[in-house]
Amino acid sequence: MKKFFLLIALSSFIFNASAVQLTDTLSITLENVKYPYPVKYLPITVESQDVRMAYMDVAPTKNANGKTAILFHGKNFGGYYWTNVIKTLTDIGYRVVVPDQIGFGKSSKPFIHYSFHQMAAWNKKLLDTLGVQKAVVLGHSMGGMLATRFALLYPDRTEKLLLENPIGLEDYRTFVPYVTTAQQYQTELKTSAESVRKYYQTSYFTYWKPEYEYLVNIAGGVTASADYPRWAKVAALTFTMIYEQPVVYEFQNIKVPTVLFIGKEDKTIVGKGLLSPDQQALHGQYRFLGKQTAAKIPGAKIVEFEACGHIPHIEIPTEFLVALTGSL
Repeated sequence: MKKFFLLIALSSFIFNASAVQLTDTLSITLENVKYPYPVKYLPITVESQDVRMAYMDVAPTKNANGKTAILFHGKNFGGYYWTNVIKTLTDIGYRVVVPDQIGFGKSSKPFIHYSFHQMAAWNKKLLDTLGVQKAVVLGHSMGGMLATRFALLYPDRTEKLLLENPIGLEDYRTFVPYVTTAQQYQTELKTSAESVRKYYQTSYFTYWKPEYEYLVNIAGGVTASADYPRWAKVAALTFTMIYEQPVVYEFQNIKVPTVLFIGKEDKTIVGKGLLSPDQQALHGQYRFLGKQTAAKIPGAKIVEFEACGHIPHIEIPTEFLVALTGSL
């Protein structure tokens, strides 16, 4: 019965979000995208700019256990796609904090030097502001790189590190041709809703379903905004951050309990379009990278999912949520 209501709630959110985004051009801070829970803002000053970091702070719905989980989204997403994970965790007693990182989602889009170290510090500040001393840290995709950096910098604040198909399991600098941020900006400017859909269909999921369209409607909806060039510039800046700031050499330094959740059909490579098909086949193979990474992290466990790509919590929600709660 709980699973039934979870699916109903997720379907309702997807329907409502899609209805808005199919009829409206989206602002680059997603004002007209309804998030599943109330959004608050943390003021931050960076490089002489006053910006704000959006976040959801969701209380446990029952049997509060005094624990907190913080969820870090991927590069092409924001807090909106964590709906089912938030509900599952609050149902088992967790307080759940869901930030949109600076440069993403409903947060400000400043032109700054983007850094995983700085992002980790901002998330620590968010937890400090909320009075949270220790949290389970779950990171997906780019959020996995950030979660890794957070755990390395603040092991005393990290109760457990959970990595869902994290990127950065390879050093992209060693095989992806270098492009400047300015060159990447020109590439980002060419993005359209249709190119987003094609990328999501071929890169993120093993089988495309209509309920995934809301992800396209958000990521593609901003491309029609008059402010899209700012979004594109920030996307280029964060591409450079991922490329130039690997975490792959530091997995052995992680000192907190760690679990990897790996969709084995994932073949994500940052900068994949810069590679030939033959080169692409040599990298981004998560069925191997997951095991290799788990072996580098002291005491790490790995949960692998068959017939699943880059986003297990959306593609196979039941299996992922069972594995997630089991790991806690």
